Amino acid sequence: MFHKSRKKIILAIMGSLILLFSITLTVILLVSFREVRQKNTDMLNRYAEMYSLEQQADRQNRFLPEFGSQNLPGTGQNQGRPPINERPDYQLSTFYSVALSEDGTVLAVDTGEKTVYEESTLVEIAKEILVGNRTSGRRNHLSYIVNRRDGYTLIAFMDNTVSEGGLHTLLHNILIVGSIAIVLLFFISLSLSRRIIRPLEENDRQQKRFISDAGHELKTPVAVISANTELLSRELGENEWLANIQYENERMGDLVKQLLDLSRAENTEAPMVPVDFSRVVAGETLAFESFAFEQGKTIRSDLDDGIHVMGNPAQLTQLTSILLDNAVRHSTGNDIEVLLKHPAHSAVLRVANDDPEIPSEKMEHLFDRFYRVDEARNSEGHHYGLGLSIAKAITEKHGGSIAVSSHDGRVRLTVSIPEKNK
Repeated sequence: MFHKSRKKIILAIMGSLILLFSITLTVILLVSFREVRQKNTDMLNRYAEMYSLEQQADRQNRFLPEFGSQNLPGTGQNQGRPPINERPDYQLSTFYSVALSEDGTVLAVDTGEKTVYEESTLVEIAKEILVGNRTSGRRNHLSYIVNRRDGYTLIAFMDNTVSEGGLHTLLHNILIVGSIAIVLLFFISLSLSRRIIRPLEENDRQQKRFISDAGHELKTPVAVISANTELLSRELGENEWLANIQYENERMGDLVKQLLDLSRAENTEAPMVPVDFSRVVAGETLAFESFAFEQGKTIRSDLDDGIHVMGNPAQLTQLTSILLDNAVRHSTGNDIEVLLKHPAHSAVLRVANDDPEIPSEKMEHLFDRFYRVDEARNSEGHHYGLGLSIAKAITEKHGGSIAVSSHDGRVRLTVSIPEKNK
C-alpha cells in the first residue's frame, strides 16, 4: 500500500506539471490573439479617423452632386491620403470602406488595392451592419467600425486574413505538436515515476518480508521459553525472576502474534464472502463492554441493522476489536461512542473516545508501523504501535479507507467499507 500511495503522489505531480504546461501554452496563444486583434482595431480606427470622402471621390473620379464639388462632408479635415503608404504595418494591411448618405445612397466605395471584395459585396455587408445597429465587430475575416459623420456614415473594414492567418497556423501546429508532446511527456513521467518508485517498492517488500520472517522465526523460541518456564515454575514454585521471564515472554508472544497478523493482513489474500457487518460489530461491542466496565468506562453504541459487506469475517472482527481496544485503553474519559451507519452505499464504522488533541504532525504517522503517539503511556502493557497499522491493512484489503480526526477533546477513528450490493 505504501508504494501505491507514493506512486499516486508522483503521478499527480507529473500530471500537474503537464497541466501547467498546457495552460501556459493556452494563455500565450490567447494573449497573442488579443494583442493582434487589438493592434488591428487600433489601425482600423486610425484609418477611419484619416478617411476623407472628398479624397475618396477624387480617387474614383466620382461627382457627388448632392454635396457639391467644394462642400463635401469630411473636407477640410485630415487632408491627404490615409496613412496606408506611410507605415509598413499599414502597407501590409488591406482596408475597405463604404460611405453612405443618410438616405442610404452610396457615396464612395474603396475596395482596396487587391480588390478581393466587389463593390456590391461591400455595400451589401455595410447595409446589413447598419440594420444591425452595431458600431463595431467582425464579419468572417473582416473587422469593421461604423463612424457616423456630418451628413454621411462611414463603414470601414480591415481584412484580417493575413494578420491572423499566421496565428491560426501556429495554433493548429501547436495543438498537434503540443498534444504529441503531452502524450510523450506523460509516458516519460510514467517511466520516471516507476524508476523512482522501484527502490521504495523494494524497501517496502523487504520490510514486509522481514516482519513475516521475524514473526515465524520467533514463534518457536517463544514457545520453547514458555514451556521451559512452565516446567521450572512447577519445580521451583514462586520465583520473582521466573515470573519476570514469563511476563516478558508473554509480551514477546503478543508482539510475534501482531507481526504475523500484520503480515497476513498486508500480504495474504483472504477469501471474501458476504458478511453481516452489523452482527460482527454488535458482537465485538458486547464483548468489550465488560472490559470497558473494568476500566470504569461505558460504551454507547448506535448500530444500524442489516448492513452487509463483502469481506473476510475473521479480519473484520479483528478490525472492530482493534478499534474498540484502542478506544478503551487510550480514552482519558468514561464515555466511548460506537456508531455504524450506511450512507451512500458504504458501511461506516466510527469509534470515538476522549483524548487530548493529537498534533497534526503526529496524526500523519498514526497508521505507520511501530508508531506510538505517547511513548511513555504506550510502553506499558503489550502495545507496540501495530494495531492501527493492522486495521489500515485490513480496511484497504476490503477496498475501504480509514481516517482519524481529533478535535473538541475527542479522537474519532472512522472506517468506510463499500456495502455489498443486494
